[in-house]
Amino acid sequence: MIKNNSDYEENEGVEKLAEEVDEEKCSVLPVLEETEKKASSLATPSGTAILQRYLWEISRYPLLTAEEELRLARLYKKYQDREAAFRLITSNLRLVVKIALEFQNFWMSNLMDLIQEGNLGLMMALKRYDPEKGIRFPYYASFWIKAYILKFILDNWRLVKIGTTQAQRKLFYNLQKEKDKLTQLGFEPIPQLIAKRLNVRERDVIEMEQRMGGGELSLDAPLSPNTEDSFQEVIPAKGDSPEDFWANEEIKALLRQKLDAIKQDLSPKERDILELRLLAEKPLTLKAIGKKHGVSRERIRQIESRLLKKIRAYLQKELPDYQDALAINH
Repeated sequence: MIKNNSDYEENEGVEKLAEEVDEEKCSVLPVLEETEKKASSLATPSGTAILQRYLWEISRYPLLTAEEELRLARLYKKYQDREAAFRLITSNLRLVVKIALEFQNFWMSNLMDLIQEGNLGLMMALKRYDPEKGIRFPYYASFWIKAYILKFILDNWRLVKIGTTQAQRKLFYNLQKEKDKLTQLGFEPIPQLIAKRLNVRERDVIEMEQRMGGGELSLDAPLSPNTEDSFQEVIPAKGDSPEDFWANEEIKALLRQKLDAIKQDLSPKERDILELRLLAEKPLTLKAIGKKHGVSRERIRQIESRLLKKIRAYLQKELPDYQDALAINH
């Protein structure tokens, strides 16, 4: 029996997939790239007609029944069947448009940008989909589509990016939903309440609301019609004071000292994960480290997870206030 739900929590699933997008984005199979070429076989129109033409074009592709979907997914999974891939992708292009429209409030530029990223997510979903898990393909694909669109917005929205850390991505994706929930329950969606429900800092909620609600403004724009002074001239310097700078340097040196000490008790795999991934300026992927040690990407991920817990426990023992120090430093 094919089910319409899964054990995933939607928001956590999208956040985790958004973390993987950079690593997976270039690995979509050539057969899926050919699918995109087939779907755009007619001459590309120009100007504002592009979106209308695209919507008309994808409306020509029929939707699939659950039985057809399962049969085609098995064909692709087992034989890499190109025609099966083409039908599965094109039958879900309207789903991509629907999801892109949900994100349009966060991306007031060309909607086709979001649709294009969503299509990449759809193709990646087909590559990773297992039809034997009992989950409908459109439901599974929606997580990948949202992840690709979300990653695109976070990377490109405004000169000052609205979210780069995991906590910021979670807040960006859930803020409006949480405000709507609180309003429906009869509560005023104040930052303090939202922060408590989402397990983030209140000031992060306030900053995100300002970023999401404020319009873009040129730094060269004048402060008022009666002055030549620009906004750039009155923006305070964001650099640390000398006292903060040296305090941060001292914290970093202490952390490096403690991390060097813990290396003595690590296995070769753990040491490589720490040096080549967690502390590296250009961290290696899980796959690259796994290849070096002859184990799977998932095995390295498990070791990394245990290593992080070990490091936290060690630092909490050696430096009881290290979390507060890191928060200030960040």
